[in-house]
Amino acid sequence: MQPNLGTADRLIRVLVGLVLLSLVLTAESSARWLGLIGLVPLATAVVGFCPVYALFGATTCPLRQKGER
Repeated sequence: MQPNLGTADRLIRVLVGLVLLSLVLTAESSARWLGLIGLVPLATAVVGFCPVYALFGATTCPLRQKGER
């Protein structure tokens, strides 16, 4: 797995993941479990790799855009 996420993309994913995870603590009834979806952007940010980006050949990683491996 080659990294395909840049710094800004990773930061945005962390923020979105934390906001979604906050639903677990704040939402009422069964909607609170939807907050667990926040684990996905957090995991991709930590690893630095997004499988969806890889599927489409996209990258926001500056090293990968220059063609370096």
